[in-house]
Amino acid sequence: MIRKNNIRIMITGGGTGGHVFPAIAIADALKTKLGDVEFLFVGARDRLEMEKIPEAGYRIIGLPVMGFIRKISFRNVKVLLKLLASLRLSGKIIRQFNPDIVVGVGGYASGPVLRTATGKHIPTLIQEQNSYAGITNRILARKVNRICVAYDKMERYFPAGKIVMTGNPVRAEIQLLAGMDRKEEALKYFGLDEKRKVILILGGSLGARTINHSVMAKLDLLLQEDMQLLWQCGKGYYSTLSGYLQTAGVSGIHLLDFITRMDLAYAAADIIISRAGAITVSELCHVGKPVILVPSPNVAEDHQTKNALALVRKNAAVCISDEEAENKLVPVALDILKNAGRTAELAGNIRALAVMDSAGKIADEIIGLIQQI
Repeated sequence: MIRKNNIRIMITGGGTGGHVFPAIAIADALKTKLGDVEFLFVGARDRLEMEKIPEAGYRIIGLPVMGFIRKISFRNVKVLLKLLASLRLSGKIIRQFNPDIVVGVGGYASGPVLRTATGKHIPTLIQEQNSYAGITNRILARKVNRICVAYDKMERYFPAGKIVMTGNPVRAEIQLLAGMDRKEEALKYFGLDEKRKVILILGGSLGARTINHSVMAKLDLLLQEDMQLLWQCGKGYYSTLSGYLQTAGVSGIHLLDFITRMDLAYAAADIIISRAGAITVSELCHVGKPVILVPSPNVAEDHQTKNALALVRKNAAVCISDEEAENKLVPVALDILKNAGRTAELAGNIRALAVMDSAGKIADEIIGLIQQI
């Protein structure tokens, strides 16, 4: 047990819910295990973490950092200047907070903060969420103390002696779905009809253009089959889609820009259509429902396809490419729902892949590093 007083833990990263929610889960697990501990989150200005971290009760500071454009562009000069400014600000923040350890969960801010922390010989840990390691984590791996991963064979990217298999942190309310039947509660919460099948459609916190268009392209087919849609379309698409559905007088379509009670959304679903972000995939393993994954092509190193194929190889999900989605997505979903054996097979296989208490395992690794100080 740690005897050190005034433990200070810095957690850095964000950009999407796939980075932010695991960071919160890790902090919550550390708070449970350590009790009195001071946290400071460091994220990117104007990104999701600047809203969600304070809502979870934690303090956060934003850096001006932004992502490089993956083609030749004069905008990358601005990106480089912001990176240099973020490195300078990271040094100032670390000096003032004086953390016992710095934890990186991925995202724009994690690079400059962890680079600064390793240069000051502060204990560091990174959590790689994907089956294909990102370039920033591969660079940082040489100097950090511990690397927590969610997939096997990650020694392809990282020093084997630093790797610990922990799985990806999943929100506590999602973990609690395992072995529970909350469908009746979930249907009432969203105002859904208990006599009709529910297709849950997710495009990530920002929505997904291809998934939205693919659903709209086959909307008549879905309505003919008497399906209900619980549809998180993203804020950028909500106005257009809701206006169209309202004008068309379509029923059974429950359109939301963002689903806050994702635990109940999962519980209501009979099948789930989703992008293949690492944390979403981990959540879906806990949920244990048939899943169709449509990997985003607009991510570094096409890592969402690799995440999806890791499940497909174990017959735990169906993968449809972005290019094929408009023609295949809805028909494949309907075929699965009509086949009780296939539905049960997919649900059982994905449920078997769930890793329990990943946040707690990562917290234990963090505590172990602090004990070595």
